[in-house]
Amino acid sequence: MSYVAILHEGNAKKTNDNALLKLLMNELGLDIGKVKFFGMGNKSRFFELKDKNYKELKIYIDSEKVNKILFVVDADYERNDKKYGGYKNTESALINIIDELGFKEYSDIYIVCDPETKDGYLESLILSSIPLQHKNCISEFLTCSEFKSKDNYKSILNQIYKIGYPNKPYNFSHKNFEELKLKLRNLFEYI
Repeated sequence: MSYVAILHEGNAKKTNDNALLKLLMNELGLDIGKVKFFGMGNKSRFFELKDKNYKELKIYIDSEKVNKILFVVDADYERNDKKYGGYKNTESALINIIDELGFKEYSDIYIVCDPETKDGYLESLILSSIPLQHKNCISEFLTCSEFKSKDNYKSILNQIYKIGYPNKPYNFSHKNFEELKLKLRNLFEYI
């Protein structure tokens, strides 16, 4: 049986990135059972040539059990990380590591961010796809609560959104999800 591989931040079992990908694949009618998920942990691990996930993935490729790979990585912000932060730096570093690993012919990249600003992470993509009044409501709450913890900001933002709008966790029909949907469909094209 042939699989596709998706490498993403966090762990392979239950993270916001993994959950969103699974929900979107379900929405698209794609067989999640044909996906090998690789949770890379933090973003910097994507750029470690000797990462254990790459060794495992190489075994799957060599045995022809995996024939396509999608790297899903947050853009983050260049001001926070001059080497890997920001869309262009992330893209360039991913292209380099994919080439060094010898995965070029199997791989595609999706950089998670607000498509307009090309900065951010999963929560930025989600916020870019919700109605303005919902976005303003979340921003207002964060401002008036005087919540300042940078370490947990993304998690808090995501939880506020889920709690505030439980019946519509993600607007997959929004144009900002089109590129990711296309890449997921392409991933499953020949398996």
